[in-house]
Amino acid sequence: MKKPQGPVSGTYDLYPQGVCSNHIQVKLQDGLIAKVVFENGCDGNGKALGRLLQGMEAKKAVKLLAGVTCEDRGTSCADQFARCLGPILARKDGESRHD
Repeated sequence: MKKPQGPVSGTYDLYPQGVCSNHIQVKLQDGLIAKVVFENGCDGNGKALGRLLQGMEAKKAVKLLAGVTCEDRGTSCADQFARCLGPILARKDGESRHD
């Protein structure tokens, strides 16, 4: 049986698909977003998202941003952030549960 862990912490590299940004780095501390950096893509939007997400609960951010689209792509940098981070949070949440 695995020992329960606290909220997710660490730095994660996310690799979005089908959008202008090709790399997102997110730092989580105790389940909260400490920092987000979007590489490439719309510079102002990436910086704005980073500022708005700072201090937010990671799970809340995933729910908030999932499904946001950009033009006719069917996704966006924000949606890709949610799609990439969601499985990490789910996997870490599963590790913290008793079997």
